[in-house]
Amino acid sequence: MIEIIPAIDIIDGKCVRLSQGDYNAKKVYNEDPLEVAKMFEGAGIRRLHLVDLDGAKAKRVVNQAVLKKIASNTSLVIDFGGGVQSDSDLDIVFESGASMVTGGSIAVRDRDLFTSWIEKYGSEKIILGADCKDGKIAVSGWQESTSVDIIPFIKDYKTEGINKVVCTDISKDGMLQGPSIDLYKEILKSFPDLYLIASGGVSSFQDILDLEREGVPAVILGKAIYEERVTLDELSRK
Repeated sequence: MIEIIPAIDIIDGKCVRLSQGDYNAKKVYNEDPLEVAKMFEGAGIRRLHLVDLDGAKAKRVVNQAVLKKIASNTSLVIDFGGGVQSDSDLDIVFESGASMVTGGSIAVRDRDLFTSWIEKYGSEKIILGADCKDGKIAVSGWQESTSVDIIPFIKDYKTEGINKVVCTDISKDGMLQGPSIDLYKEILKSFPDLYLIASGGVSSFQDILDLEREGVPAVILGKAIYEERVTLDELSRK
């Protein structure tokens, strides 16, 4: 059964969503992320993907207070991403209550440091963020594109022990036009045992079923919930 992971994206301490990573296309859905997290918990959700968009832009963790508040007041298993660029950032995030950390930009910019985190904390706690556009990895909250191809990028870190990867097709994110199923099929064909977490584009409960049918282990969704394209009742039955 596919694992359902709702996302809460944070700017200025508020729950927001962007479209295609555009900070100028921001929509605030709730002033209080804890209220949203408790809503998910009440629906029987166990996991949460918490993204510090301010941190991704600033290249350091900014919204750790939001993480701490949610971790202290819910039983959700939180994976945190955005702005984790140093050992001190990582310490802050784990000390604030995250169970897992997703690293994307740091995995591109400082392979030695990211690899040291995998060695120290293991593949259950360190998740690779592989966000891409046109098959190329993007970093810094998707503000910068690179020439790094996604399949070799994942392969490199698979050899270092990574087994969980969050993959977002930026062109799909927040657009409510369906996920990049062909991309995920290509990744799973290359790495059949990978715990691939699909992210971006989910527009309906059927999209989740389609991902499950293709063997995708987990899915992150946000805007589809906030825009009521997917209901918490549907997710609780899953």
